Amino acid sequence: MPSSNSYDAVVIGAGPNGLSAAIVLAQAGRSVLVVEGKETVGGGMRSAELTLPGFVHDICSTAYPLGAGSPFFSSLPLVEHGLEWVHPIAPVTHPLEDGATAVLHRSVTKTADGLDSDVEAYGKLMGPLVAGWDDSIEYLLSPFRGTPRHPLAMMRFGLSGLRSVESVANSRFVGEKARALFAGIGAHSMLPLDRSSTAAVGLVLSMAGHAVGWPFARGGAQSIARALVSYLESLGGEIVTNWQIESLDDLPESRAVLCDISPAQLLGIAGDRLDGRYRRRLESYRYGVGVFKIDFALDGPIPWKSPQTAWGGTVHVGGTLEEIADAEATVWNGKVPERPFLLVAQPSLFDDSRAPDGRHTAWAYTHVPSGSTFDATDRMETQIERFAPGFRERILAKHVMSPSALQDYNANYIGGDINGGVQDSRQTFARPMLRWNPYSTPVKGLYMCSASTPPGGGVHGMGGYHAARSALRDVF
Repeated sequence: MPSSNSYDAVVIGAGPNGLSAAIVLAQAGRSVLVVEGKETVGGGMRSAELTLPGFVHDICSTAYPLGAGSPFFSSLPLVEHGLEWVHPIAPVTHPLEDGATAVLHRSVTKTADGLDSDVEAYGKLMGPLVAGWDDSIEYLLSPFRGTPRHPLAMMRFGLSGLRSVESVANSRFVGEKARALFAGIGAHSMLPLDRSSTAAVGLVLSMAGHAVGWPFARGGAQSIARALVSYLESLGGEIVTNWQIESLDDLPESRAVLCDISPAQLLGIAGDRLDGRYRRRLESYRYGVGVFKIDFALDGPIPWKSPQTAWGGTVHVGGTLEEIADAEATVWNGKVPERPFLLVAQPSLFDDSRAPDGRHTAWAYTHVPSGSTFDATDRMETQIERFAPGFRERILAKHVMSPSALQDYNANYIGGDINGGVQDSRQTFARPMLRWNPYSTPVKGLYMCSASTPPGGGVHGMGGYHAARSALRDVF
């Protein structure tokens, strides 16, 4: 239980945004209590021995382009508190069925050189965007209010970012490698690839790959949470775990409450305090497709057809642009595709703390309809086997999480949606609804700071940062 019955601010939820919000408030000299419903902090930044003893798996996220690129995280002394980023040989690789592999290197030029007929096209698209990374990322990870400080960089981004993945890939590139590479990165949007604004996700994550990489946290994702907690506690912040909040009345007295929870949960704990119009708008908030995830303990590396595929910290498994687009459209039509698009990572190749000597961990997930009860294990393993013959023979043990299991693990993942809600063109700019201050609510001192607020999903802490800044302006 908390050490006091009164704080300046209370934060509900100890995910990346909740911890970030608490840090901002504590940096301002405010007394802060963080309340976490689970036994451990971290939200999407947790690790555990899910399969066999000695095999450390990341329960949700594992690669952190926006964590490494976060303006807020970058401002914190997290290295002094134990965080070490591990960079794979290449941020992303994308195998094709003929054995070829598209590789996103940190260098734009080196990446372009491996894309056959699209050398010039890739450099022309990504070169200026990566050069403008520092000028644009802060605005891209903001609530999109007012005029950007670097309008030219944002204008350059917007010319392609407001389009669909299919439109940009087909108009910019002629070769299969470049189109597939961009499609795999754009599919992180968890939307059909013909939707407008999906290209923005592909561009931001590609830019991040070149500018800051897609690193892992040494020792597992929990290392990020531990570093944030260590820094927060050094500022005087307090954390209580294993305390599930059923109502705002459960909390100690405070001047501000910041909620790292979904709109559905906010309705549950504060519905009687919210006016009817705001409540109805929260009720109409749209959640996206779910995730089906498998963690593997392996007796060796994944046997990809091409050795280059293993260079990638994240491997996009799904084949061509057309195959990935078809798979993602099938999910949005309420079905599980025969050949799903997968995100695969093998952190133990680059971080030997993840598995016993000579053994390896692997992490894979695919998109499925919201709340799906279909067991996608066989289809996922078959898809990996397609690009890595002999993969199944390497499996020592596995741990499966369905959409419902993911929601049980983290109540923010409604129906298995790890992105905090559909992030299409409407719900990117109006998240959770259209308000000048999207973090505020009609209740004075009550704020949202989860992935259901701008800038949306990902481990970057920027939602918590902006919400806490709002509270400091409005309340303190």
